Amino acid sequence: MEKGKKKALVLDIDGTLTDSEKRITPATKEALQNIMGLGHKVILASGRPTPGMRRYEKELELEKFGGYLLSFNGGRIVECRSGEIVYQRTLPLPILPELYAFARENHCGLITYLGDQVISAFEPDEYVALEARINGLPIRVVKNFVEFVDFEINKCLLTAPPETAPALEGRLREKFRGIASIYRSEAFFIEIMPENVDKASSLEHMLESLGIPREDAVCCGDGFNDISMIRYAGVGVAMGNAKPEVKEAADYVTASNDEDGLVEVIHKFILMED
Repeated sequence: MEKGKKKALVLDIDGTLTDSEKRITPATKEALQNIMGLGHKVILASGRPTPGMRRYEKELELEKFGGYLLSFNGGRIVECRSGEIVYQRTLPLPILPELYAFARENHCGLITYLGDQVISAFEPDEYVALEARINGLPIRVVKNFVEFVDFEINKCLLTAPPETAPALEGRLREKFRGIASIYRSEAFFIEIMPENVDKASSLEHMLESLGIPREDAVCCGDGFNDISMIRYAGVGVAMGNAKPEVKEAADYVTASNDEDGLVEVIHKFILMED
């Protein structure tokens, strides 16, 4: 990376941009707005649905600075200045009956999203309730999930206890091989994504449109679903609070999300002030 070149800083939200209380610290906010004022791009890349990212978009003033939201783990990219969807991939709806049957048989939660609502196939378990609370969205339980979902969706989310989720993830990967991408974003969240869609694949599309080479992208995260973009980036950064697998994939491990780890990253890799 060269000092003075315009760079893209790509940030996961939960556990990366925000501290343990889901807040952006004043020091992190100031550092991010400073580099955006210098012309660097800030892209928020999250498994969250787009509405669940809006509060952070507003807080960082991404509309003013020309930032981007990469939501649904890369299923959708929104330009903050115009509000337009500039890239989107959707799940094939014919997989829903089998996905629904799998969730019911294995006592999993199953949700997708419609506008500002979480659409749930069953009465919400604690993990579905958590997802809705994190995103500030109401839950709507529908009687016939498969019939109800007749609109384009960027992802589904299966929920299961951390002790059973890994085995269920493996079975789902086998079941939907060549049809959907399956991976966990948290110990209890199993993401069902369009095939070959992850944060890295969508980020590649976006950087091309911005004319920023991947060598000038710095990607920061803490969860399983951040590994693809951390490996893809010119500099892949794991937060100090990241899972061990994420730290293994990273070029650099910064301080935790409760210790303003992003400020350290900004000074070292964006401003290049050693």
